[in-house]
Amino acid sequence: MNRKFKWGLALAGLALAAALLAQSLDDRSLLLHTRAGKDLKIVRWVPKQTALIITDMWDRHWCDSAAGRVAELAPAINDFAKAARSRGVFIIHAPSETMDFYKNDPARLRAIAAPRAKNLPADINLPCRWASGKRLGQRGVDDRDGGCDRPCGEKPCKQHKAWTRQISTIGIDEDKDAISDRGDEIWNLMEQRGIKNVILVGVHANMCIISRPFGLCNLKRQRKNALLVRDLTDAMYNPALPPYVDHFTGIDRVIAYIEKYLAPTMLSTDLIGATPFRFKEDQRGDNR
Repeated sequence: MNRKFKWGLALAGLALAAALLAQSLDDRSLLLHTRAGKDLKIVRWVPKQTALIITDMWDRHWCDSAAGRVAELAPAINDFAKAARSRGVFIIHAPSETMDFYKNDPARLRAIAAPRAKNLPADINLPCRWASGKRLGQRGVDDRDGGCDRPCGEKPCKQHKAWTRQISTIGIDEDKDAISDRGDEIWNLMEQRGIKNVILVGVHANMCIISRPFGLCNLKRQRKNALLVRDLTDAMYNPALPPYVDHFTGIDRVIAYIEKYLAPTMLSTDLIGATPFRFKEDQRGDNR
């Protein structure tokens, strides 16, 4: 066997080993511990087939207490997004009704430029009103008053569009990420990249997380694999309404509804280690 042939075999062997190692690392890089009620499973997702959608983490909110919790939650979501991005997950920022702010942003233009998918669902831009035979009004808590748990000053908060952009605490990588609040654009982005799996973080679990065109209800209808990060979300719930529990127990009830009817959940610790995020006012024992 001549020297050139030996070198050829050696290089081919190294290339094959590198390819197998890369595939192995890719296949095992997202090991996620999921929960759906009492059903606990470990799933293995390929990063390049996975998107993270950051939902409605606005700069302001009509409900002061909700705005405060968004500000508290945002650094943890930013850490989670950075970890996901570093593993090859595609990050989509979805601060609804603020696209004018981003009209010249490269991440926004990336979403607009995505080619129309051949399998684009006809109703993908419509909010999802139903979930597994349950009206979305029956989602673990009574949120018919809008769900603000504290008055604004001396009066109840008046619902209005207070937001103009995503909260600045969450970074946007203009070279890699996308910005969109449209179901068709997000679908096109995912199909362009062969994305089968979607992780959702943000607010609010009983409203936008469920019913936005890119939310859990539509993801289930369109047969995407979806997970909600249950420690990186909040709910709109006023304890003065049924089931008359504290705000954070209300979040748990919404998450239980989601796990039963829409999608499993996971914890942020699967990507960033440490301990799960907890709102500072949540003084309950840890049952997550």
